[in-house]
Amino acid sequence: MSFHMVLASGSATRADLLTKAGISFSVNVPKIDEETIKASLLADKATPRDIADCLAEMKAKKISDRTPGVPVLGCDQVLDFDGTLFSKPKTKQDCVSQLRSLSGQRHKLLSAAVLYENGEPMWRHVGVVTLRMRALSDAFIHSYVEQNWGSIQYSVGGYKLEEEGVRLFSSVQGDFFHVLGMPLLEILGYLADRGDLET
Repeated sequence: MSFHMVLASGSATRADLLTKAGISFSVNVPKIDEETIKASLLADKATPRDIADCLAEMKAKKISDRTPGVPVLGCDQVLDFDGTLFSKPKTKQDCVSQLRSLSGQRHKLLSAAVLYENGEPMWRHVGVVTLRMRALSDAFIHSYVEQNWGSIQYSVGGYKLEEEGVRLFSSVQGDFFHVLGMPLLEILGYLADRGDLET
């Protein structure tokens, strides 16, 4: 059986997850203005869940419209802190501010995936994880950001749980793949159910 899909995401972590799962895929990163779209959705009082789903869908649709006959997977992840949406930190100081806000508190990561084929949505899922961050000292936050900036600047909330960021947390409730930005088990389950993957 030969199955191939397109990943409409530039995330190295998502690509690594699919590679390790034995999925044949190519990467085609759509050009969309995520910040403008987020701002528009927030102005319309969209929920964080809807925003993650919408961004994942827009990515999948844009690539699917120009690659007929090939499944296209769009993904997005947002951080919901009591209704406030956090984006990737723009600067080290922005990262420090985000971590100060999250210190000692709970927040949620919402990881959306939408699969398109021939310009039409075939499947979607939004995974939710609840994380509780330890109470962090200012000195530790600054040290953490300085040492890890090269990696965490690409992550909402300014941390990576799969790296030193695991030290920031006291509890994680949910699927670890959702933390990494992809509901991988659900994706694989759907592909297996429709006969694309051998089981």
